[in-house]
Amino acid sequence: MKKIPVGISGRHLHVTLEHLETLFGKGYKLTPMKDLSQPGQYAANEKVDVMSPNGKLLAGVRILGPVRPASQVEISRSDALRFKFVAPVRSSGDVKGSGACTLIGPNGQVELSEGVIIADRHIHFSDEEAKTYGVENGQIVSLKISGIKAGILDNVLCRVSPKYLLDCHLDTDDGSAFMLSTGDQVELVKSYTINQ
Repeated sequence: MKKIPVGISGRHLHVTLEHLETLFGKGYKLTPMKDLSQPGQYAANEKVDVMSPNGKLLAGVRILGPVRPASQVEISRSDALRFKFVAPVRSSGDVKGSGACTLIGPNGQVELSEGVIIADRHIHFSDEEAKTYGVENGQIVSLKISGIKAGILDNVLCRVSPKYLLDCHLDTDDGSAFMLSTGDQVELVKSYTINQ
C-alpha cells in the first residue's frame, strides 16, 4: 500500500511584498511562527481580517510566508457560504476571475478584485517520490481513507517538483467529512488522467 501523510489546511492567505507593506507598514517583514511541510514555507505570526464584498468579516486570517508574486486568500466552502464570498475551486496561484475581498491590516487596507479561492485537493511529491509512487505532475488520483468515516476521495491533483516533499493537502471541509487530522495517512489509488 502506498501511504501518504495528510495536512489539513485551514483558511489562510498569501501576500505580495507590496500588499504586506500596505497592511503592516513600509519595510515590514513577516515573522515566522512555525515551519510548514513544504521546504521554505511557514506560518507567520501576522494575521489580517478579510472582508467579503457585502461586508461580512472573516477575522484573524493567518498569513503564510514567504511573500508571493500575487496575493490570494484560501478558504473552505463552509467559509464561503457563511461569510458570503465568491470562491471557485482552484489550484494555488490560479486566481484569474476568482472572488474579490478587502484585506484589513493594522496599517492599511488592500482591495483585491480577484484572489479568493477554495484550494483544490492536491498532493506534493518530490521528483524521486513521484517515481516511487508512479505518478506524474498533473495526474489526477484518488485517495482511499480508512476509519469510522472511510471512503474514497476523488479528483486529487498530483504536483511534482524538486522543491516539494510528500504531503497531501486537504481543506478543513474535506478533513472533517472523513474525520482526518494532520499527520493521518491515506492510501494512493492511481488513475491515469493527466490534467492539461
